[in-house]
Amino acid sequence: METIENIKHAGLKLTPQRRMIYETMTRLRHATLEDIENDLRKKGVEMATSTVYRVLESFCRAGVLSLFFHPETGKGYYDITTKEHHHIFSDAQVSDFEAPGLSDVVREYLRRQNIPEEDIEKVQVQITTIHK
Repeated sequence: METIENIKHAGLKLTPQRRMIYETMTRLRHATLEDIENDLRKKGVEMATSTVYRVLESFCRAGVLSLFFHPETGKGYYDITTKEHHHIFSDAQVSDFEAPGLSDVVREYLRRQNIPEEDIEKVQVQITTIHK
């Protein structure tokens, strides 16, 4: 479960900026830098883009957030869920797709391709749906 305590457990100082950005991420789940800035502005918080970016990068380095990229647009999305999971992209919407069996299948395939298990940090499959 995502709580503010995750910031402290990661060895980061709990600054007001980190708190606000983390609370925004717990609501949004997946968000671009622009999504986060827009959410903060709606709440009356003005924060420099460089500050938001530095906080997000510190969260990723500490394992508090993860970062993935939209397979079609290349746009970066920050993700509050750091455990291994997959994503479904439907137009501009991103959803988590929990399928541990899928990760196992991919790992087995990679093993058969002579890629050692210890070299695989995380399996993340990204599924893009047909635009209707």
